[in-house]
Amino acid sequence: MSRTQKIWQVPKVVFQPQVYAGIQAGINQIVNAVAPTLGPYPRVVLYDPTLGLTGKPPEILDDGGVIARRIIGISDRDADVGAMLVRHMLWRQHEDVGDGAATTAVLFKTLYDEGVRYVTAGGNPMRLRFYLEQGLRVILNELGTMTAFVEGKEALTHLAETICYDAQMARYLGEIFDIIGAYGRLELRNSQSRETEREYVEGMYWDGGVLSRNMLLNAPGLRVEMENPVLLLTDHEIEDPYDLVPVLALLLRMEVDNLVIVARKLSEAVLGLIHLNQQQQKIKAQIIAVKSPGLGLEEQVNSLMDLAVLTGGRPFMKATGEKLTHVQPEDLGQARRVWANKDYVGIIGGKGNPRALRQHIAELRRAYARATDPKEREALQQRIGVLMGGAATLWVGGITESEQKFKKELARRTAEALRGAIREGVVPGGGVALLNCRAVLKERLAQAQEPEEHAAYHILLRALEAPTRTLLYNVGIEAGAVLADIEAAGRGYGFDVRTRRIVNMAEAGILDAASVTRAVVNNAIRTAAMALTMDVIVHRSNPPQSTATE
Repeated sequence: MSRTQKIWQVPKVVFQPQVYAGIQAGINQIVNAVAPTLGPYPRVVLYDPTLGLTGKPPEILDDGGVIARRIIGISDRDADVGAMLVRHMLWRQHEDVGDGAATTAVLFKTLYDEGVRYVTAGGNPMRLRFYLEQGLRVILNELGTMTAFVEGKEALTHLAETICYDAQMARYLGEIFDIIGAYGRLELRNSQSRETEREYVEGMYWDGGVLSRNMLLNAPGLRVEMENPVLLLTDHEIEDPYDLVPVLALLLRMEVDNLVIVARKLSEAVLGLIHLNQQQQKIKAQIIAVKSPGLGLEEQVNSLMDLAVLTGGRPFMKATGEKLTHVQPEDLGQARRVWANKDYVGIIGGKGNPRALRQHIAELRRAYARATDPKEREALQQRIGVLMGGAATLWVGGITESEQKFKKELARRTAEALRGAIREGVVPGGGVALLNCRAVLKERLAQAQEPEEHAAYHILLRALEAPTRTLLYNVGIEAGAVLADIEAAGRGYGFDVRTRRIVNMAEAGILDAASVTRAVVNNAIRTAAMALTMDVIVHRSNPPQSTATE
């Protein structure tokens, strides 16, 4: 083994003060890329993943979380530690609540810069961390006193516009969430025109469609509709025609007019049996077979259980070994109407027990509140939305592919924030909620005993101004005088950068989702407090760049 190779196998260990200097350099690079996107007149970031080699247009980004996510590393290894720390924090903010990444970034940077200044002057980083996290609890409690709940199309539209700054999109999203609520299904699709439009679907629906297009041959517009059908729910792949005979016999006894079979798959032989019986009019009921909702096994099982509660049926599950030979009339679900085409299936007016449905939705909401994984939360939210009925599609238009992609991501981010606002309320926007928290921190500062406690509250007071300072800087306004005017105006007042006046933020409709603001301070303060205790960086060894020997 060469001497050069041996040297590369030794990890690099970095100590103070180089650790703080390196981490700060990385933080500055990420935050400086994100901070310009804060406010109603954001500057955008162009991201070219291909270095222009493929001719594809660059992405237009104004979401701090997505911007940070696109930065996968920087060349300075010490700085890269700080950069990746911020990157992870901002993406977590983006994943959890959909908005607030830029605010988190500028808040975090001020906390870390002020904290480093204190620690390098001789302060104790662990005691400082303790009091910063104690201050976080004070801020969260104060935000709780400001929280108000929002409802109605007009209020939701105002809130949407403070997030997306697109009047038409805000109007449509305000209308949509006034109808579908916090958990309703919203699909974002590319429009075939430049205009953004919306569309509503009554009841619940899912991707899948009929299992055989032959079932649509005589249907107007290749869409079949059934009134008052019964539903057989199963995750079986029905291969043997004899497995379906008991079901067909049951139909004859029940004298029902319509049957919907919800299954994973039907063999050609089974489909042929259904077609033959209906052709020979042995069974008068119209029968269609549709694909069961969900992609993976777990998702299909959960969806069938939800359908069972909605329609009052009992699912026949492969995992339990239940066979269709045991089906009874009470096992079949019922609905007011079912429709299906080659791509989708919809159920309107499930006739399950209303009390059981309310209890099931309540259980899913509790599970949603407990869930921490973004994918799990999204799946639970979709299940709740399906059961509550009502869905919407926002067709996002744009002149170019880049603009369309940009607006689609903007709509997604706004929708997530609106969901959080409906569930958990709103606080004054424009950074004012954070400014309002300074009064209670000043009271704590006056009672502080330890030097680190005194320093922590000073740092928090400075940091809570940072989002407002950045917002004003982004529109070319000197922050000092404006902050003094805001404080003089009183609690709840802030600076509307669009009208350039001091206004009551709630009355002006300038609001932030409380869930977003709480996540901002929680992520920024906890991450900064932890980062201040980092004393040593250990870099993994790099692979040898050359095999030359000395």
